[in-house]
Amino acid sequence: MISVKINSETEDIFPRIDNLLKNVFPEDYEADLVKRIRETNDYVPELSLVATIKDQVVGYAFFSEIKIQSKNVRRTTLALGPMAVANNFQKKGIGTQLMMHGLDKATLLGYSSVILLGHHDYYPRFGFEPTTIWEIEAPFDVPKESFMAIELIPNGLTNFPGVVEYPKTWQL
Repeated sequence: MISVKINSETEDIFPRIDNLLKNVFPEDYEADLVKRIRETNDYVPELSLVATIKDQVVGYAFFSEIKIQSKNVRRTTLALGPMAVANNFQKKGIGTQLMMHGLDKATLLGYSSVILLGHHDYYPRFGFEPTTIWEIEAPFDVPKESFMAIELIPNGLTNFPGVVEYPKTWQL
């Protein structure tokens, strides 16, 4: 495992984060999404995490607020995405360090859960499970095993079935 420094993002490194996202993802959707969310109340600067090695941005994990609609009640939770590690630094533990740091920090900030759409072989190692366990549904058609969540506190999602609501900023 390679050691990295993890900090919350600052405006001066936004361009380097943008470059990382554009290099890791084939389209600009993720970089554009981050820019749009930063302009909303869903942005949580403390949970926009950057991994660096000697001032080089090598990884990024972006947590933002979303809602779960259950009957007549809406509950705030976090979405993780995008999460990226520079191609030449993958499989060196940087993603794991970002994830663990982010989950710990989210818990300290009082969040009860995190939801993501991701690879079903990668995220379970951190404790993510399909949202169907809690009767939580995606607002769009996705493979059930890829729409996952983790409770940051005991029963953080229990007895709150519903549908995830992504803000309009998530749409193209």
